Amino acid sequence: MAMVEEMSDYVEEEVIIVGAGPSGLAVAACLSLRGIRSLVLERDDCIAPLWRHRTYERVCLHLAKHHCALPHAPHDATAPTYLPRDDFIHYLDAYAKRFAVRSHLYREVRAAWYDSAKERWVVEAINLDTGRIEWYSTKHLVAAAGENDEKVVPEVLGLDTFHGKVVHAADYRSAEGFKGKAILVVGCGNSGMEIAYDLAVAGASTSIVVRSKVHLVNKEIWNVAMTLYRYLPVWVIDKLVLLMCFAVFGDTARYGLCRPAVGPLTMKLTTPAYPVVDVGTFAKIRSGEICVVPAAIKCVRGSTVEFANGKQHAFDAIVFATGYRSTTKQWLKVQI
Repeated sequence: MAMVEEMSDYVEEEVIIVGAGPSGLAVAACLSLRGIRSLVLERDDCIAPLWRHRTYERVCLHLAKHHCALPHAPHDATAPTYLPRDDFIHYLDAYAKRFAVRSHLYREVRAAWYDSAKERWVVEAINLDTGRIEWYSTKHLVAAAGENDEKVVPEVLGLDTFHGKVVHAADYRSAEGFKGKAILVVGCGNSGMEIAYDLAVAGASTSIVVRSKVHLVNKEIWNVAMTLYRYLPVWVIDKLVLLMCFAVFGDTARYGLCRPAVGPLTMKLTTPAYPVVDVGTFAKIRSGEICVVPAAIKCVRGSTVEFANGKQHAFDAIVFATGYRSTTKQWLKVQI
């Protein structure tokens, strides 16, 4: 605090928003419509960096566009029902321009705390372009950095000896260069399942580690669930969704994809987990083009991966679709 009190060049703002993803942009736009000035601080070199820099090329929104519009800006009627990545990025760019969202890019927030004496938040950020520390003072602080911030890669014994390529899903763009190679995808969430499909379509010999139980749905079923959520109890929607899923997929447990005891919508609302929206992966699993490995990795020795069930296989590359963690608690110096 002493450093801030001695400085005269810190920036005064009414509201500071940390994170220029869809949530941060939406908050800035809503404030702007009410005549409230705000500033968005973003660590990356652009708005919506997750969509620009950390998504694979084939990704599309899993929900219909009317479920994915930001406040005061419905998607164009001529837009695809399920927007591809580039279309959604264009939408976010236009949104920021339309509502004149003010942003400082290349600003990594290092700390933020509330000064009760001054009744203002103090924000310390580093300008990644110049390396200089910048100070901000604001009446209101909005943490909009999201959950998908820092890559999570599990510790695997011997991974440093692996002869092939190791990438996180955040760095995977396409299956180019993987045709004819043996690829192991670790993680059976939406990213893992879709990357496995992308690899299989490209002609890679694809395996996917499935350790947890999975609710498999498709886009149409899940959009029905989202629509019914306004009108029916969650338990009723869960039963309807499971009936539709059985009609479409049959018993997925026969192929190594066991469903959780809790219903899919209940799971989404009460846990961090999310149903897997099938984009064609299940058909590849059913046909044998994608192999389900129902065990964790025990260790890696050269090109060989040994699993907890004792089986061993050689792979040319490993893709860790093992998620992210939020870094908000690292810089926000209050209990949340």
